[in-house]
Amino acid sequence: MDRDKRLIKKIKKKSSKAAANELVSIYYEEIYSYVYKQTVDKELSMDLTQEIFISMLKSIYSYDEKKASFRTWLYRIATYRIVDYYRSKYYKYTSIAVSIDDFNIYDEENIEVIVENKEEVKKIIDIVNRFDAANQQIFRLKLFADYTFLEISNTLQISESTVKTKYYSMLRKIRKDLEVV
Repeated sequence: MDRDKRLIKKIKKKSSKAAANELVSIYYEEIYSYVYKQTVDKELSMDLTQEIFISMLKSIYSYDEKKASFRTWLYRIATYRIVDYYRSKYYKYTSIAVSIDDFNIYDEENIEVIVENKEEVKKIIDIVNRFDAANQQIFRLKLFADYTFLEISNTLQISESTVKTKYYSMLRKIRKDLEVV
Protein backbone atom coordinates (compact mmCIF):
# COMPACT_ATOMS: atom_id res chain seq x y z
CA MET A 1 0.00 0.00 0.00
CA ASP A 2 3.04 2.28 0.09
CA ARG A 3 2.59 2.58 -3.68
CA ASP A 4 -0.89 4.08 -3.15
CA LYS A 5 0.42 6.56 -0.57
CA ARG A 6 3.23 7.62 -2.91
CA LEU A 7 0.83 8.17 -5.82
CA ILE A 8 -1.70 10.03 -3.68
CA LYS A 9 1.04 12.27 -2.34
CA LYS A 10 2.10 13.13 -5.93
CA ILE A 11 -1.48 13.89 -6.88
CA LYS A 12 -2.08 16.08 -3.84
CA LYS A 13 1.21 18.00 -3.97
CA LYS A 14 1.96 18.21 -7.70
CA SER A 15 -1.42 17.47 -9.32
CA SER A 16 0.42 14.72 -11.19
CA LYS A 17 -1.62 13.37 -14.09
CA ALA A 18 0.76 10.42 -14.44
CA ALA A 19 0.24 9.46 -10.79
CA ALA A 20 -3.54 9.84 -11.19
CA ASN A 21 -3.51 7.63 -14.30
CA GLU A 22 -1.41 5.01 -12.53
CA LEU A 23 -3.69 4.98 -9.48
CA VAL A 24 -6.76 4.59 -11.69
CA SER A 25 -5.13 1.81 -13.73
CA ILE A 26 -4.21 -0.11 -10.56
CA TYR A 27 -7.82 -0.24 -9.37
CA TYR A 28 -9.80 0.00 -12.61
CA GLU A 29 -10.43 -3.71 -13.26
CA GLU A 30 -11.26 -4.41 -9.61
CA ILE A 31 -13.80 -1.58 -9.39
CA TYR A 32 -15.24 -2.34 -12.83
CA SER A 33 -15.75 -5.96 -11.77
CA TYR A 34 -17.43 -4.83 -8.54
CA VAL A 35 -19.81 -2.60 -10.51
CA TYR A 36 -20.46 -5.16 -13.26
CA LYS A 37 -21.47 -7.85 -10.76
CA GLN A 38 -24.22 -5.50 -9.61
CA THR A 39 -25.43 -4.19 -12.95
CA VAL A 40 -24.74 -7.08 -15.35
CA ASP A 41 -24.42 -4.44 -18.06
CA LYS A 42 -21.06 -3.73 -19.72
CA GLU A 43 -21.75 -0.19 -20.95
CA LEU A 44 -23.43 0.92 -17.74
CA SER A 45 -20.60 -0.58 -15.69
CA MET A 46 -18.03 1.28 -17.74
CA ASP A 47 -19.94 4.56 -17.29
CA LEU A 48 -20.38 4.09 -13.54
CA THR A 49 -16.74 3.05 -13.12
CA GLN A 50 -15.64 6.20 -14.93
CA GLU A 51 -17.89 8.30 -12.69
CA ILE A 52 -16.45 6.59 -9.60
CA PHE A 53 -12.89 7.45 -10.61
CA ILE A 54 -13.82 11.02 -11.51
CA SER A 55 -15.40 11.37 -8.09
CA MET A 56 -12.33 9.79 -6.48
CA LEU A 57 -9.99 12.24 -8.20
CA LYS A 58 -12.18 15.24 -7.33
CA SER A 59 -12.28 14.31 -3.66
CA ILE A 60 -8.77 12.85 -3.23
CA TYR A 61 -7.63 16.01 -1.45
CA SER A 62 -10.02 15.18 1.38
CA TYR A 63 -8.83 11.55 1.62
CA ASP A 64 -7.36 10.82 5.05
CA GLU A 65 -5.20 7.70 5.26
CA LYS A 66 -5.61 7.66 9.05
CA LYS A 67 -9.35 6.96 8.71
CA ALA A 68 -9.24 4.20 6.07
CA SER A 69 -7.02 2.56 3.50
CA PHE A 70 -7.27 3.99 0.01
CA ARG A 71 -8.89 0.78 -1.28
CA THR A 72 -11.55 0.95 1.45
CA TRP A 73 -12.18 4.62 0.70
CA LEU A 74 -12.49 3.88 -3.03
CA TYR A 75 -14.98 1.05 -2.41
CA ARG A 76 -17.03 3.40 -0.26
CA ILE A 77 -17.21 5.88 -3.16
CA ALA A 78 -18.14 3.04 -5.53
CA THR A 79 -20.85 1.68 -3.27
CA TYR A 80 -22.45 5.09 -2.78
CA ARG A 81 -22.38 5.71 -6.55
CA ILE A 82 -24.11 2.38 -7.23
CA VAL A 83 -26.72 3.04 -4.55
CA ASP A 84 -27.30 6.50 -6.06
CA TYR A 85 -27.71 4.99 -9.52
CA TYR A 86 -30.34 2.51 -8.37
CA ARG A 87 -32.23 5.27 -6.59
CA SER A 88 -32.17 7.52 -9.66
CA LYS A 89 -35.15 8.32 -11.87
CA TYR A 90 -33.07 7.21 -14.87
CA TYR A 91 -32.76 3.66 -13.46
CA LYS A 92 -36.44 3.48 -12.59
CA TYR A 93 -37.37 4.62 -16.10
CA THR A 94 -34.97 2.35 -17.99
CA SER A 95 -35.78 -0.71 -15.90
CA ILE A 96 -39.34 -0.47 -17.17
CA ALA A 97 -38.28 -0.41 -20.83
CA VAL A 98 -35.76 -3.25 -21.20
CA SER A 99 -35.25 -4.19 -24.84
CA ILE A 100 -34.31 -7.58 -26.23
CA ASP A 101 -31.44 -5.74 -27.94
CA ASP A 102 -29.81 -5.45 -24.52
CA PHE A 103 -29.08 -9.16 -24.48
CA ASN A 104 -26.01 -10.54 -26.22
CA ILE A 105 -26.75 -13.76 -28.08
CA TYR A 106 -23.95 -16.25 -28.61
CA ASP A 107 -24.35 -19.40 -30.66
CA GLU A 108 -22.55 -21.58 -28.13
CA GLU A 109 -24.54 -20.35 -25.13
CA ASN A 110 -28.11 -21.01 -24.17
CA ILE A 111 -29.92 -17.68 -24.38
CA GLU A 112 -32.48 -18.79 -21.82
CA VAL A 113 -29.74 -19.28 -19.23
CA ILE A 114 -28.27 -15.84 -19.95
CA VAL A 115 -31.65 -14.14 -19.65
CA GLU A 116 -32.51 -16.15 -16.54
CA ASN A 117 -29.22 -15.18 -14.83
CA LYS A 118 -29.70 -11.50 -15.64
CA GLU A 119 -33.26 -11.67 -14.35
CA GLU A 120 -32.15 -13.34 -11.08
CA VAL A 121 -29.47 -10.69 -10.49
CA LYS A 122 -31.99 -7.96 -11.28
CA LYS A 123 -34.52 -9.42 -8.81
CA ILE A 124 -31.89 -9.57 -6.06
CA ILE A 125 -30.64 -6.03 -6.80
CA ASP A 126 -34.23 -4.73 -6.74
CA ILE A 127 -34.72 -6.27 -3.29
CA VAL A 128 -31.35 -4.97 -2.02
CA ASN A 129 -32.24 -1.47 -3.28
CA ARG A 130 -35.12 -1.38 -0.79
CA PHE A 131 -32.69 -1.63 2.15
CA ASP A 132 -31.23 1.51 3.71
CA ALA A 133 -27.82 2.66 2.43
CA ALA A 134 -25.87 1.20 5.38
CA ASN A 135 -27.35 -2.27 4.88
CA GLN A 136 -26.85 -2.03 1.13
CA GLN A 137 -23.20 -1.25 1.73
CA ILE A 138 -22.75 -4.36 3.88
CA PHE A 139 -24.47 -6.58 1.34
CA ARG A 140 -22.64 -5.13 -1.69
CA LEU A 141 -19.20 -5.31 -0.07
CA LYS A 142 -19.76 -8.91 1.05
CA LEU A 143 -21.34 -10.29 -2.09
CA PHE A 144 -19.86 -8.24 -4.90
CA ALA A 145 -16.45 -7.16 -3.54
CA ASP A 146 -15.77 -10.39 -1.62
CA TYR A 147 -14.94 -8.50 1.56
CA THR A 148 -14.72 -10.52 4.78
CA PHE A 149 -16.94 -9.59 7.71
CA LEU A 150 -13.87 -8.17 9.46
CA GLU A 151 -12.98 -5.99 6.44
CA ILE A 152 -16.55 -4.70 6.28
CA SER A 153 -16.46 -4.04 10.01
CA ASN A 154 -13.26 -2.02 9.64
CA THR A 155 -14.56 -0.18 6.58
CA LEU A 156 -17.87 0.85 8.14
CA GLN A 157 -16.45 1.17 11.66
CA ILE A 158 -19.06 -1.06 13.26
CA SER A 159 -18.58 -4.31 15.14
CA GLU A 160 -18.05 -7.53 13.22
CA SER A 161 -21.00 -9.16 15.00
CA THR A 162 -23.27 -6.29 13.87
CA VAL A 163 -22.09 -6.77 10.29
CA LYS A 164 -22.82 -10.51 10.44
CA THR A 165 -26.23 -9.99 12.03
CA LYS A 166 -27.27 -7.42 9.44
CA TYR A 167 -25.91 -9.46 6.52
CA TYR A 168 -27.67 -12.69 7.51
CA SER A 169 -30.86 -10.78 8.28
CA MET A 170 -30.76 -9.31 4.77
CA LEU A 171 -30.16 -12.75 3.27
CA ARG A 172 -33.27 -14.08 5.05
CA LYS A 173 -35.34 -11.14 3.77
CA ILE A 174 -34.02 -11.62 0.22
CA ARG A 175 -34.80 -15.35 0.26
CA LYS A 176 -38.27 -14.65 1.60
CA ASP A 177 -38.91 -12.01 -1.07
CA LEU A 178 -37.62 -14.30 -3.82
CA GLU A 179 -40.00 -17.05 -2.71
CA VAL A 180 -42.92 -14.65 -3.03
CA VAL A 181 -41.91 -13.56 -6.56
